[in-house]
Amino acid sequence: MAQQTAAESFSIGGDWGDLYIDGEWRQASEGGTLDVANPATRETIATVPAGTSADVEAAYEAAVAAQPEWAAQPPQERAGVIQAAMGALDAYSEGLAGILVAEGGSTQMKAHVELEQLAPGMMAEAASFPTRAQGTHANSVIPGRENEVHREPAGVVGVITPWNFPFHLSMRVVAPAIALGNSVVLKPAPETPIGGGLALARLFEAAGLPSGVLNVVPGGTEPGEAIASHPNNDVVSFTGSSAVGTDVAEAASRNLALPALELGGNNPQVVLADADLDRAVDAGVFGSFMHQGQVCISINRHLVHESLADEYTERLADRAEVLAIGDPADGADIGPIINESQRDAMMEYVEESVAEGAEVVTGGEGNELFVEPTVLREVTNEMAVSCNEHFGPIVPVIPFGDDKEAISIANDTDYGLAASVFSTDLGRAKRVAGRIEAGMVHINDQPINDEPHVPFGGVKDSGLGRYNGEAIMRELTEQRWVSIQHEPREYPI
Repeated sequence: MAQQTAAESFSIGGDWGDLYIDGEWRQASEGGTLDVANPATRETIATVPAGTSADVEAAYEAAVAAQPEWAAQPPQERAGVIQAAMGALDAYSEGLAGILVAEGGSTQMKAHVELEQLAPGMMAEAASFPTRAQGTHANSVIPGRENEVHREPAGVVGVITPWNFPFHLSMRVVAPAIALGNSVVLKPAPETPIGGGLALARLFEAAGLPSGVLNVVPGGTEPGEAIASHPNNDVVSFTGSSAVGTDVAEAASRNLALPALELGGNNPQVVLADADLDRAVDAGVFGSFMHQGQVCISINRHLVHESLADEYTERLADRAEVLAIGDPADGADIGPIINESQRDAMMEYVEESVAEGAEVVTGGEGNELFVEPTVLREVTNEMAVSCNEHFGPIVPVIPFGDDKEAISIANDTDYGLAASVFSTDLGRAKRVAGRIEAGMVHINDQPINDEPHVPFGGVKDSGLGRYNGEAIMRELTEQRWVSIQHEPREYPI
């Protein structure tokens, strides 16, 4: 790498021209490169290596070789590396925030939430894992026997992450995996290869992580497929669409690797007849427009009691109209959509829904990669904007008549990631929440919530397994039964 100051090396202007394998920064095996564009300006802001299946193979060779020695390190050694990486994150957070803004179109608020709350919270939790991953002692049904159940690292973890919260969604697997004694091969999304991958490698390099424990191979489909199907995987973690997640799970399962999947969502916010409308509207604005709606747990559908639907819709539209749209580097509230295909899909959903009878109250237009915050009424659950994960700054408001109908509409989807329920009657809200088919339900709050010690994940087509806390510890470790026969045993033959 060219000579740079430490701060410069953790900025968008840093030298990101190499991938990271076995503790070395090296060129991709075939010399290919990938241009990284700023979605707000459409300008190329960096060029990174485009890894190949050969690079993935080299990464797994390094990971397999490094893992046993790393697992054998004392718990405080593994915890110390995570803590050192947290220190580096704190020291260079401003430069890293600039990467998230320029590379992924993050607003300033979202970038700082990701780097100052979400990721460090998960890293702090992970730093406790080496001493928490304890075994148990179990009584035996055999006289004179002692049973020990050991908790050990799974081994090698393949990680494929998306572009929307690239740093956090990579770190929430990488930090726990490393803390628990695993080694990792990470492929970030091609839209955000720095914030989702190479920046993590640089942080852990600064933290003193031994060579080969973390390997980062940017690129497109080729390295992704090679990681998902690699025979040396013990766990494959994937965050992304349900369609791709199904393929990843199938590829991992062929090698008997555990698939850990957080997939798509079609998340409802249910506003019951007795809801506090001020709170529901505030939550609706944040839950729909945070990061331009490009959040797996954002509100995809607003289900509002028919007595409140008109006022709720108008108030959300009023709030949407004052949000500043533009380059997040200039402080805009609403930044760009990540790419043309995402923008085109969400605009098509709006157009199809309008053709089916929905009415645009505000927004509905796009310019370049910027999409106006859009509020629609006269929407049904069958319309394109409702039955698809639109992943944009779009608010379809669907009225309902009673709690039973609200629950029916909320569950009328293949997804089951997150949901929210608003009511001033806590018992009523709990009853409704308990009948919604989702892995996470929030009462009197919107669904964009993630706490490092609470299980995170979905049901139905929204994934397999859970992240965070004890849940991710179970995903990334295996139990091993060791029995000790202290006294001679009598056998039947």
